[in-house]
Order: sequence, then structure tokens, then C-alpha cells
Amino acid sequence: MASCRSCSAPLPSNINRCRYCNIRNDVDLHSKNLHSIATKKSNLECPHCEEALQTITLNLKKPFYIERCKSCFGLFFDPGEIDILLESSVSNIFNINLPLITNINKDRYKKNKKVKYIKCPVCQILMNRVNFSHKSGVVIDHCKKHGIWTDNGEITHLMEWKKAGGELLHSQVKEKEEKNQKKQKKRSPRPSLVYDSYHYPQQSNTTETDILIAVSTLIYKLFK
Repeated sequence: MASCRSCSAPLPSNINRCRYCNIRNDVDLHSKNLHSIATKKSNLECPHCEEALQTITLNLKKPFYIERCKSCFGLFFDPGEIDILLESSVSNIFNINLPLITNINKDRYKKNKKVKYIKCPVCQILMNRVNFSHKSGVVIDHCKKHGIWTDNGEITHLMEWKKAGGELLHSQVKEKEEKNQKKQKKRSPRPSLVYDSYHYPQQSNTTETDILIAVSTLIYKLFK
């Protein structure tokens, strides 16, 4: 369990504000990723606090810049950046611990959190709320064009989820779904062939009654 950086009191897994001293804690980056402030005030605003976001640099293999709110510690990632951060933080996972994944999602899921649609810091259009990797338990705010916003604590949730094999489980489920879809396409019946009034075959999804009518019409024309 994390501890408050101010009074060292234990922090529950799904909050970042200390219940004892009321100080907010950066539970996503503090003691996890070495970082420094590149720009104290960027031209983007926090969708919650409406304050200028900071641009921070993460010490990964190459320069990596993301925006962070200094008040609520929310993070804004450009498209693809959140995957780079997760891959650099948690890699070489070969086993799936399903009970642990369930416990992580149950422990960290914010049950009483009010549903709120927020605006993209770049285009100011309301973002979509999406469950990251469908079953991670983390509902992110996603702008298809400009990136992803995560509230403080959600990156830690995703790191623990991935370390327990959550992403590997997602890949396996997705692969199985794609195989089932291919099988269904192969099993789908071919459309029946009937003759139109000019006696040329055409494809249609006809009923038995339609077929009988077509046959009767053909016999009548042949023997009239």
C-alpha cells in the first residue's frame, strides 16, 4: 500500500488524497518513474481543474513527454504513448493470474465515482469513455484524434493489471474471438439460386413459398 508523501499515512488503493492531512499524492509517477518538469505551464488545460498543464519528461529509453496537472495529477497522453509507458514499465509477462486480475480490478475500481464526460485538452470536444483493453477495469477518456486522459491512480491500476497478465489475457480473448468470427463466415449458408422472369439465375434470400411460385410460373410459361 502506498503512503502519503506528507504525513506517511497509508493511502487506500483507489484514492490519492490523504484522509489525515488532506494532501493529494502523485501515486502514478512518484517512486515509479523518474521524471522532471520540462514546462511549468503548457498551452493545454486540465479538463477537471481548468488549470494549465505541466509538460513533464519521463526518463525512458528515449525522450518521452506527457502533460500532467499539478493539482489533481491527471495525465494526458498523445496517441500510442500510454502503450509505450506500460511496455517500458512492465514487460516479459508470460503467465495469467486470473484471481489476481479480478482482485486488482475489484480493489481499485472506484464504485462511487460520478460519471463525468470531460473535454479533450486539445480540441475541447467531449471525449469518449472507454474501458482500456475492454476488460482492464480502467475507464479512460479517449479522443481518437489527440489522445487519452487518465485520472491519477489509473496508470498504477493498469501497471498492476498488466503485471498480473491482464494484457496477455486480452490478447488471447481477442484472438479467440477473431477465430470464431472466421469460422462463422465459413459456415454461413450460400444464398439460393432462383430464376427471374428472363430465366437468368440470380442470388436472393428467398423463402420456400417464393421458390414454389417461381417454379409454377416457369412451368406455366413452358406448357401454355
